[in-house]
Amino acid sequence: MKIVFLGLSITSSWGNGHATNYRALVRELSARGHDVLFLERDMPWYAAHRDPPEPPWGRTALYSSLEELEEHAADVAAAELVVVGSYVPEGVAAAEWVLDRAEGVVAFYDIDTPVTLAKLRQGDSEYLSPSLVGRFHLYLSFTGGPTLQVLEDDFGAHRAVAFHCLVDPEAYRPLQETPYWDLGYLGTYSDDRQPALERLLIEPAQRLPDCEFAVAGPQYPEQIEWPGNVERIEHVPPENHPGFYASQRFTLNVTRAQMREAGWSPSVRLFEAAACATPVISDRWDGLDQIFVPGEEILVADSPDDVVHHLTETGEDKRLALGERARARVLAEHTAERRCEQLEAEVAGVAA
Repeated sequence: MKIVFLGLSITSSWGNGHATNYRALVRELSARGHDVLFLERDMPWYAAHRDPPEPPWGRTALYSSLEELEEHAADVAAAELVVVGSYVPEGVAAAEWVLDRAEGVVAFYDIDTPVTLAKLRQGDSEYLSPSLVGRFHLYLSFTGGPTLQVLEDDFGAHRAVAFHCLVDPEAYRPLQETPYWDLGYLGTYSDDRQPALERLLIEPAQRLPDCEFAVAGPQYPEQIEWPGNVERIEHVPPENHPGFYASQRFTLNVTRAQMREAGWSPSVRLFEAAACATPVISDRWDGLDQIFVPGEEILVADSPDDVVHHLTETGEDKRLALGERARARVLAEHTAERRCEQLEAEVAGVAA
């Protein structure tokens, strides 16, 4: 197939989790023989942090305005599939432009579904409007569960399917390194995620002064007071993620409030860590037990006490087994290959 993506970013992972998803998808689709073009709006904050500036899979083209998109009108018209992603700058106008020109299947890829629904209900059309939802042939949703019915019943989506984030097992794999940190966390600062990070990492760090912790990611306010045993790392580029995970005995997964409320919203970091066989301690949300088996493939924490217990009472054999079982689950169900197979099947179903 000829496939065109309009996504937030594939060239920069700075402050967003979209890039690693898109890279893995484009890489796998290209390996499967598809002709893939990724169109990315040239934004200054991504231009300053491109890793890599020229992705080696498929084709990438930057555009600086909606007018410049016209240079790719022929590609869109010729494509069997065009995918418009969430948080694309001027996303409503970009989606309308695509829908007016595309002759094949058009899908909306929502990597932020609970946030999107909240925006739609508030009348916020930052990157999607209610009138657009029903114009897509497919709604590929980061979130599964009851949210899919809401998209179809309340917003008129033709076909909403769970299309969770994914991992590239070639890029994310176990490394033979001795863990340095007892617990680490990788994620951009978020107001609604910070209370959980304080509860599930900062407070345990204060209670376990002999243990080492790490928090990596940009945009954390300078006024946050980190305990002395918490190392702050501004940014870890994707190629260094496996090494970062390998340096942790456990890694923490913390879910944004809207995604926790919706449930069935696994983060890309969750799958990346598991693919590296690093045991995960996660906050609790509906649907988590459909992704991993608690106690066997993942540990769940509701309180600082739970985190302290997991860090101090989990034996090394159990810790390693947790990581290996989680890795096996991810490789079976959440790789780029599995998602590409799903995407091909969905497009074929629409075309039929």
